[in-house]
Order: sequence, then structure tokens, then C-alpha cells
Amino acid sequence: MKNFFQSWTLKYFRGDLFGGLTAGIVALPLCLAFGEQTELGAIAGLYGAMAIGVIAAVFGGTPTQISGPTAPMTVVSAVVIAEGIAYSGSLETGIPFILATFFLAGLLESLLGVFKLGKFIRFIPYSVVSGFMSGIGLIIIITQLFPFLGVHAPSGGPLGTFRALHEIPEAFNVWSVMIAVSTIIIIYVFPRVTKKIPSALVALVVLTLVTFLFFKPDIILQLDSGGPVPTGLPVLQLGLFEVFADWDHWLHIFEYALTLAFLGGIDSLLTSVVADNMTKTRHDSDKELIGQGIGNMGAALIGGLPGAGATMRTVINIRAGGRTRISGVIAGVFLIIVLLGLGPVVGHVPNAVLAGILITVGIGIIDYKGMRHLRKIPKADAIVLIIVLLLTVFVDLLVAVAVGMVLATVLFMKNISDVIENKAYSSPLQDFARERTWTDEKNFLEKYGQHVYIKHLDGPLFFGFASRFKQMVEALPDVRYVVIRMDRVPYVDQSGLYALEEAAQGLLDRGIKVAFTGLQGQPKNMLNGINLVPGLIGHQFCFTNFDACATWILGELNRKSGRAPEEDESEERFREI
Repeated sequence: MKNFFQSWTLKYFRGDLFGGLTAGIVALPLCLAFGEQTELGAIAGLYGAMAIGVIAAVFGGTPTQISGPTAPMTVVSAVVIAEGIAYSGSLETGIPFILATFFLAGLLESLLGVFKLGKFIRFIPYSVVSGFMSGIGLIIIITQLFPFLGVHAPSGGPLGTFRALHEIPEAFNVWSVMIAVSTIIIIYVFPRVTKKIPSALVALVVLTLVTFLFFKPDIILQLDSGGPVPTGLPVLQLGLFEVFADWDHWLHIFEYALTLAFLGGIDSLLTSVVADNMTKTRHDSDKELIGQGIGNMGAALIGGLPGAGATMRTVINIRAGGRTRISGVIAGVFLIIVLLGLGPVVGHVPNAVLAGILITVGIGIIDYKGMRHLRKIPKADAIVLIIVLLLTVFVDLLVAVAVGMVLATVLFMKNISDVIENKAYSSPLQDFARERTWTDEKNFLEKYGQHVYIKHLDGPLFFGFASRFKQMVEALPDVRYVVIRMDRVPYVDQSGLYALEEAAQGLLDRGIKVAFTGLQGQPKNMLNGINLVPGLIGHQFCFTNFDACATWILGELNRKSGRAPEEDESEERFREI
């Protein structure tokens, strides 16, 4: 709370105001769509966005984070709601169990922060995250097929949709398809006209008006809100605490609560990393988990869906000027104000519009970068990615992540064992915060160290390395050249590859020239495979040894200073290049 009041500064208030309002406007159609994807209805998405948006902004550890229901959290929440209904017999009697699960998830997520487990996010391999997120995207697209056609989605998630495919000829509603397709077209095309107004909001408003004015309710399926959509502020759902009085209920809801807690934490902290990269700041992972957990507990108390840090909304907030946690509060307050008069309007929103919005969200979540490189990344990473994706779509999200982590660990140990057996260099990864000058660099750095930073990579580069490497790059001094020495790197996995790529791109964006030395074997093949070399770092900046790289840097420095290379340090080295 202390940090929240410290955020009140006129210096950033204008940017926070515009950022928060813009993010709130973007959140409106999305949270309605996420809510409609569950049995609780569209209004539950709005309740969740309000509570998490404000509370996580006040207590969280990422100043620019915009929080609310997200696609991955909604997919799991829909499963929780379906289980709660099956367990109790109806939605009405199942609501206490459902909200108790959401509340417990928030409590567990906060405890992850209290026990300072946020830092362990960096140990999740990229292949697991990629497969999981792509699986979530496919789930959303598959489950929106029937709403796209104008009928309610069958139960059972993706498998239920596949089992009901034979019903499509009867379910086909040409008007709904036209509305859904129009929604998708507006979302993708309108930004070419202007990016000042969120395209999803334009699609929601315009096509809702069109269907309201020109179609009868029995022609275009509208939101199934279970009766009149409530107006005004939500009612406290204190009945959820009765569930905790019975130990059997704890056992039933704990697994799903744990899934939501871990998923919410991962989702939020990944978004925090994106925010850090954009604002050049450093978030507090543990504090963010605590804030998100409290937000999810608050959402459960008013009957809202759980959520997490929302990447798209956070990026929009930052681009619109948001810099402090005030922007997140403004986004949440905007939704509260909208809620006071929104109820009667929500009931007229066509399902096809929200299906179109959700399909574009699903398309955006799929990790095309990871998919594109499947043939070029290490086979172990490709196998893990595909297995996690398939398990996410067809089995269970928690099982997918657990299996992915176990597989990634086992396959990584096997790869490192193979490296050792081949007598490749295999010393453990050293402390990234400490650089020790190697023998062949000493004289060079004594004379030119103010212009050049040399990064020594010692040992295999794997998923545990990626986060620390990014931190190192962010903390680099003001130099003109960065030399990344790969002489002692025997193996690079997918996370390490993308960490190198992001680091190199970040340095180039700052006007710093990047060079590799000693690149060989598997790492060289992997960097060529994803076109980091020569696509980002040209062959002319990859040297077989440091001596050749030093010669190039000396030539650059001498050329820029307008003097000829000194005879004793140039001729032989320039011939080597």
C-alpha cells in the first residue's frame, strides 16, 4: 500500500490516465467474452476484471501490469465450473464450491509469493511454456467453433466439440457466421485505419448495434446470462466459506485450486517480464504473486472469474503512457463505472461477436515462433513442446505442465550426459554477475576496455540460464561493442537460443555492435537453424577466436577515430580476418 501512494505523482499521471482508460476499454469486450465462455456468464468476467484489476494494481509488484481474466485462466476456470456443477448437481448449488476453488487458488498464489517462490519462474523451459500457450490457443479456437456457427458450444471442451462435429450441418446459421467473420475482419483490419480506438471494442459495439437493429433474437443467438444481467455493484458471496468447513470439500477442490494458482503465477510473471523489457524496469516477482493472489480472492468474493496479468492489456497500457500502478487502478475503476449502467446492454451482445473476438485471441496466443523452429531447435525441445501441446488440448492442463517439466529435465540431463561422454567441456555455469578476464584478453581490455564488454559463457546454455542472461544484458555498462565468447559452450537448448536472440536484438536496438567468438558444434548449428546467424548477427561478426575479433574491433575504433591502425597491433590481425 505504501508503494501505491508513492505512485501518486503528477509527472506520470497524464500517461497513467490515458493508459488506464485505454486498457480498460480493451478489457471490456475481452472480459465479457471470457465470462461468456463459462457457465457463470459474461458478467462474471466483468466482476473478475474489476476486482483483480484494482487489487493487483495496488498490492502487486509490477507497476504497469493490467490484470483480469485471461485466456489460459478462463479455460481452466471453465473446467472448474463444469466440475463444480457435476459435483453438486446444478449451477446454483455448485457456486459455493466453484467460488471456494477460486478463493483457495488466490490464497495459494499469495503463499507462493510469501514463501518467495516467484524467482523459480525462470526454471520453466521455453518448450513447456510454448506448448502450453499454443495448446490454450487451440482450445479457445476449437471450443468457439459452435458459437461461431450460431449455437451453444457442447460440453466436454475440445473433445466434446470433436464428438459433436457431425451436428454442424444442422447447426449452421449463415447469419451468425457472417457476424463472426465480420468481427474477425474488423479486429484485424481496423488498426490500419487507426490504432487509437481498440478494434475489438469497435467490433463489439458496431456489430451488437447491427444485430439489435436488423435481426430478431431468435435469428442471432445472444448471450445466455441465466436471466436478467445484474446492474449495480456485485453482492458478496460469503457462502463460499461454508465449503471450507468440510475436509472432503478441501480434497475435491485443492487440485484445481493449485492448478489455477500456478497458472495464474506463470501467466502474470511472464507478463511482468514483458513489461520490464518495455519500461526498462525490474518487477518484484514475489510481490506480484501476492498481489495477484489477493486480487483473485477478491474476485471470488464477488462472484468473478479468476485472472492474471494480461499481456496485451499491459502492453497497450505502456504504449498509451502508463508508468505506475495508478494506471491499473484507473482501468479497474473504469470497468466499475461501466458496470453501473451496462447490465441491460450486455444481454444484447451476440454470441457470434464474442466468438469472433475469442478466436482472434486464440490465434494470437499460439506461439508461431516456436512452431516455426520445430525442425531447427534441439529434438528434445521439439518433443517436449509437441507433447505438452497435445496434453494441454486433449488431456489436462496441469498434467501437461507436469509431464513437460519432467520430460524437459530428463532429456536435458541426457543431453548433458552425452556431452560429458564425448569429452566436451562441461563445467557448470558460473556466476553471471562476475566476469573474469581470460588470458588472451588482458592486454586488449587494459587499453580498450572502456569501449568493449566481453561476456564469457561457460558451460551449457539451458532454460535455467535464460533469465539470468537477460538480467546481465539489461545491466550492461555503456559500451560500443559486446563480445559473446562461446568457446566453452557445448550445448544450447531452445530457451538458451531465444535468450541469446533477445539479448542480441536488445543490444543492437541500443546501437551496440555484437560479435560471437568460438561458436562451434551444436550451438553453431542451432543459431544457424533459427537464423540468428546470419539473420541477426552476420557471418562477418562471428570469429573463430578472440584474436580475430579484437583485430576487427581495433579496425573499427581506428576507422572512427580517423587514424591508421598502429603497425604493431594491426597488420597480422587484419590479414587473419
